[in-house]
Amino acid sequence: MSKKVVIGFSGGLDTSYCVKYFTDELNYEVHSIIVNTGGFSKEELDQIEQHAKALGVTSHTTVDATKSYYDSIIKYLVYGNVLKNNTYPLSVSAERVSQALHIAEHVKKIGADAVAHGSTGAGNDQVRFDMIFHIMIPGIEIITPIRDMQLSRQEEIDYLKSKGVKMNFEKSVYSINKGLWGTSVGGKETLSSNGMLPEEAWPTALSKHEPEQVKLHFEKGDLTAVNDKTFDHPVAAIQYLQQIAGPFAIGRDVHVGDTIIGIKGRVGFEAAASILIIKGHHALEKHVLTKWQLTLKSQLADFYGNWLHEGQLLDPVMRDIEAFFTSSQQNVTGDVFIQLMPYRFQVTGIESSYDLMSSKFGKYGEMNTGWSGQDVRGFSKIFGNQTAIYHAVKNSTDEK
Repeated sequence: MSKKVVIGFSGGLDTSYCVKYFTDELNYEVHSIIVNTGGFSKEELDQIEQHAKALGVTSHTTVDATKSYYDSIIKYLVYGNVLKNNTYPLSVSAERVSQALHIAEHVKKIGADAVAHGSTGAGNDQVRFDMIFHIMIPGIEIITPIRDMQLSRQEEIDYLKSKGVKMNFEKSVYSINKGLWGTSVGGKETLSSNGMLPEEAWPTALSKHEPEQVKLHFEKGDLTAVNDKTFDHPVAAIQYLQQIAGPFAIGRDVHVGDTIIGIKGRVGFEAAASILIIKGHHALEKHVLTKWQLTLKSQLADFYGNWLHEGQLLDPVMRDIEAFFTSSQQNVTGDVFIQLMPYRFQVTGIESSYDLMSSKFGKYGEMNTGWSGQDVRGFSKIFGNQTAIYHAVKNSTDEK
């Protein structure tokens, strides 16, 4: 009886090679799975399924993980205003962790003997997939032909052609990875430390030129309405906002980051909806949260984003941070107003019944109603008391 292997299948060159290699050379019973985290249309998913079956898989499974992706990961990236290195909304890295978890569940469901992915030995994905598999399905063999045999792209193409496989072998000038939380773009300009992607490299072209205002409504940290159009789930709100803001070419940038394996890399991305949501959400939080809530959230968000980027979603400390994030969102309800313009945006203000900038307690730089000048005199003396003692002791000691 043939052994069963589950492979995370995208339909690209690497995973196509893996399927053919497993069926023809290793005599495996191959079960392909694609986990959609918001980057594929129904037509694209149908084409990928047809391609997998033409390659000889025993079964092909499509998992719509878009909502669970939001509920288990993206929600907390919003609550934490997470931007890696103050730039990148963790589009691809968050997707890979979600995909690995679903692949592992499929391995258990069908009782497979092995699991496979098409990662090379150069990037972050190999670590994310391997680590999740080691944790979720310990003892299951992990097979990675592209990495293990150090195959070149041409070697893969030659092998598939020798097997009569019909597919597009032309390498795109730019590599595109689209998902709910953003689209990554790689090309020759991102391979060195200097260079910006040209206009034609970006998947969404600039087509809107007249300024436009958008209103985002948050309920306890979740985006529930855009321009007074309400949604049953934040995923639909994100997709709707992307349609509005994407044509302004907002959210484009190049991220410089440290890979898990210790090298630096650059990648372009466009993420209009996620950038607007994070910046809008943060603006609302600055009005409704206290100083120390904001301070501690920022520190935890940096750790959470870095640890997620490195595939460590299953570390129990992540549940602890998520609990804090969730607790902090109880008053994060209100409207955020954002002006959209070509290539840029501006948060113009917020409205919330939880706004701590309420004029009932005084206006910054003007008269207040909650305390007197004499109160501030005494407070200022006590507030700096320990530092005043330190300097008095230091001066007395220095004079001896």
